[in-house]
Amino acid sequence: MPDKPVAVLPLWAAIVTALASGPIMDAGFPDISVWPMTFVGIALMLLALRGRRSWSAFLVGFLGGFAFYLTHISWASLFLGPVPMLALSFLESLFVALGALAITLAYRWLPRAFGAGWGATLGLAIVVAGLWTAREAWMSVWPYGGFSWGRVALSQAESPLAPLFPWIGVSGVSFTIVLVVALALAAAEYSWRHYSELPLDARAQHVSRALRTAFVPVAVFALMLNVPTWQATLEGTLRVGAVQGNGKAAYFDERERGDLLTAQLTATEPLYGQDLDLVVWPEGGTDVSPLSNSYAASAFDYVVEQAGAPLISGDITERDGKIFNSQLLWMPGEGVVDIYDKRHPIPFGEYVPNREFWAQFAPDLIGLIARDYSIGTTDMVFDVNGVTVGVNICFDIVDDQILTESVEQGAQVIIASSNNADFGMTDESAQQLAMARIRALELGRSVVNISTVGLSAIIAPDGTTIAEVPWYTAATMVEDVPLSTSITPAVVWGREIEWLVSGLGLGALIVAGLAGRRKNA
Repeated sequence: MPDKPVAVLPLWAAIVTALASGPIMDAGFPDISVWPMTFVGIALMLLALRGRRSWSAFLVGFLGGFAFYLTHISWASLFLGPVPMLALSFLESLFVALGALAITLAYRWLPRAFGAGWGATLGLAIVVAGLWTAREAWMSVWPYGGFSWGRVALSQAESPLAPLFPWIGVSGVSFTIVLVVALALAAAEYSWRHYSELPLDARAQHVSRALRTAFVPVAVFALMLNVPTWQATLEGTLRVGAVQGNGKAAYFDERERGDLLTAQLTATEPLYGQDLDLVVWPEGGTDVSPLSNSYAASAFDYVVEQAGAPLISGDITERDGKIFNSQLLWMPGEGVVDIYDKRHPIPFGEYVPNREFWAQFAPDLIGLIARDYSIGTTDMVFDVNGVTVGVNICFDIVDDQILTESVEQGAQVIIASSNNADFGMTDESAQQLAMARIRALELGRSVVNISTVGLSAIIAPDGTTIAEVPWYTAATMVEDVPLSTSITPAVVWGREIEWLVSGLGLGALIVAGLAGRRKNA
């Protein structure tokens, strides 16, 4: 017989609940940063999906995703206007809708295939969390390299759950967050179902059973809160001078050629004579390439001579007929000795994939992106006088693979360079800084998060802030930054955990679907 799911909420209430879940979930992220709100938002979404038919589950999931992304990435409208932000939110919401459909099917199929006992109910919660994680993992890599913004784990940078990151990584933390919520909802439903079936004179005795049922989600959450802190093994320090130049670095800023370079040079002057090991400039540190311009090359030479240390700076490089968003390592007396080309340029921001196709729909917007950056193939580490420094550029910080590979290539410290000027004083910069903090924890590495206009900070391997500078201020940070070569469990097993929990969720859904078909045959 066909399934006849009974929804927990009528469709209109489910739509309202899903729409509310978006901004509530976003409130757990920076800049509001009330981390428990992420749990509440997830609970509302799961509640809205329970018992839905397929078409309404897709609709509810889409609307909940759209409400979340419109809130979460509203900063994207400052760059090219509302249309690209709406388009990106629409695309990401389609992924959320497909994930919501899978979760709804799990709620329908698994009890039919495996029963509705407490053990099967616990298994269902694990499957739901696995499907949520699989959806996040999928949208983080596809299409055009994916968009990782908005994974629920990224709301926990400064929560009591932050010590989980070095043990299980970002996807692992997403899984555990959704698992706790799904277990709590399952316990509440299981207790209520059995309570409502009892005669009135026996309901008082049900309290002890309800408490035993609630023990599981409470115990799992307590375990999450009491995970021991990962202790990175520190091996010396690197004295770093990081420079936030506060130049006119936004795409549409009015400036003359060389203004950004001048701003960085002026802001760097306090570093001269400070016995540094490394000077760091952000993405957008220069608007004149020292690889092709003699004045810029002499300016870079002047910086490294006066500071007595190598310089890492962002630069737009043109080589072999291609354009790259790059980081340069400039050594005293040698010039450029190594280059990192951004491995994950942002589609529709730094390049337009399938330009001819998309230009048909928004020719004026596509025309604003005049040049296409090529995808880099270089490694992600520099040798700075014997210290291996990992480098990444802007949205690279949210790419699990890039950051993990830099540690696997020997990085003892991470330089996270960005140009946030296009997004003003919005949540974007705060969200990106939170991601840098999570990477410091996950990788067991200090992270020097340096921006053109902020927010800039130096973060220790345990996630604490060593130094920071405010928005839109020309300033420097000079610190002895801890180095480490220890490898966290997240670096070793993070990707495998993602595959395991995602595969578990998808595999159980497929098995339950097939089992249900056999029963109906």
